[in-house]
Amino acid sequence: MEPLMIKTIKKLSLIALITGAAACSEQATTDVKTAEVEKARIQAHLEFLADDLLEGRDTGSKSYEIAANYVATEFKKLGLQPAGEDGYFQRVPFRRGYLNQQTTKAIIGEGDNAVALKYPQDYMMSTLMNSTEASVSADAVFVGYGLIADKYQHNDYEGLDVNGKIVVILNGRPEAWPSEEGAHLASGKEKAKHAADRGAVGIITLHTPKREKVRSYTSSLNYLGSPSLRWVDKEQNPFGSRKEIKAGAYLNLEAGKKLFVNAPQTLEQIFTLDNDNKAIKGFDLKTSVELAASSRHESISSSNVLAVLPGSDPKLKDEYVVFTAHLDHIGLAKDVTTKDRINNGAMDNASGVSILLETARILATSEAPRRSILFTVVTGEEKGLLGASYFVNNSTVPLNSMVANVNLDMPVLLYDFADVIAFGANHSSMGSIVESAAGQLDLALSPDPMPEQAIFTRSDHYNFVKKGIPAVFLMTGFTSKTPGEDGGKVWGEFFANHYHKPTDSLDLPINYDSAKLFAEVNIRIAMTVANQDDRPYWLEDSFFGQTFAPKD
Repeated sequence: MEPLMIKTIKKLSLIALITGAAACSEQATTDVKTAEVEKARIQAHLEFLADDLLEGRDTGSKSYEIAANYVATEFKKLGLQPAGEDGYFQRVPFRRGYLNQQTTKAIIGEGDNAVALKYPQDYMMSTLMNSTEASVSADAVFVGYGLIADKYQHNDYEGLDVNGKIVVILNGRPEAWPSEEGAHLASGKEKAKHAADRGAVGIITLHTPKREKVRSYTSSLNYLGSPSLRWVDKEQNPFGSRKEIKAGAYLNLEAGKKLFVNAPQTLEQIFTLDNDNKAIKGFDLKTSVELAASSRHESISSSNVLAVLPGSDPKLKDEYVVFTAHLDHIGLAKDVTTKDRINNGAMDNASGVSILLETARILATSEAPRRSILFTVVTGEEKGLLGASYFVNNSTVPLNSMVANVNLDMPVLLYDFADVIAFGANHSSMGSIVESAAGQLDLALSPDPMPEQAIFTRSDHYNFVKKGIPAVFLMTGFTSKTPGEDGGKVWGEFFANHYHKPTDSLDLPINYDSAKLFAEVNIRIAMTVANQDDRPYWLEDSFFGQTFAPKD
């Protein structure tokens, strides 16, 4: 999973979420006889994938390719059909960019009034992926949050001319917007799109006091020198980059104030409006900005691993239930002084891939489902959900044949969970399917306990959502069957102490009975979706269905 902020778990209370959004007649029974899930098999997969030999399975590394070959071999052993462009593999071409930090430049104003900012104390710069040389000099315009949302009658660009100019944008969004749709509407990609569509040539993002409380500017300096990664198309264009944007920078609190010296409002006044959740209007900053930097690019590649269990129904076999799990992790830790630098990624996401492999085995050795099952093990999730993004934009089966996606990302298998959480359950009929599958195993379906985190937008399934495909992302819930065990506390302690650290390793007290149960839930979800007559559908009031579902 992409980086997650941790809130106090003790304050969470769980209540039942779904009482049957879809009629029972729309669901198929799941009493088809299946083989027995074997926790020893899950353990074997996990112990291989999280072994030190694989050095954290970093995207593009040789150790990742070893893991990919392992997964492909398991698919072949099960007799699954290869679904990649090269057997079981779909090779993803990437461009990796490194910022030359000695070449960065950010100057506010001109002549005697020019102020040169200090890197990285005052600002950070992103690596542009379209060119190795970034340079722009233009007038600056403040555009609030840089957002446009017709649903909320919100347009930060209204009345502003930003053509040929550098836009200055506040980090964040209006707090009143719902977290999940707000996370989409205020994403960096959406902000860049709005700026580029209106002719902007550069983007400066301002750190805010509100953001400082969540993630300090100083903490972000830990990532200086980390490369940027994008997949590239056949014309070698990096996906998601806008050529119109020539350069970009991120300014800290004090540096940002220097942009507003000649402005009709001070930045302190803007921060007050942001903190008080009041309307913010844009204006000309009456100053110019020069940004420049150089970078180095290199080409690498990494594989998605794809396999199909063919369906048995003549009419439905050309439709697919898609399972996803990301195989990559973050490789070696930067800190060379630590004894253990290997980020093994046992829970993130060797656990999810191991569950997927056992799910594939059970389905492949049971009565064939009516619809086909597409197993999609992807790369580059930790770099920005890149492998899944490549797949949905270069899919090896038609997008409109994919009826649903079930994502297995980082099930925390460290306690005796008594409920599950399905991010996205409130957006489609998949919610009632998950509730039914969990209920067959005496598990409850609980609501999202941390909606402010907008987790539904932060793992591989979201690429499928943006193509209009209903999806859920399953997680172990926060209650436990074991008396005295606080599942939420265990979950929270994992994120606080082990997430994206070398201690996410096989030394954790992994509960393989829980792994078996988690696999059984997913198998029941798969069988229901694969065998019911109708495809899953978006609920009428879902923002994501309204935004992304194909229009009739």
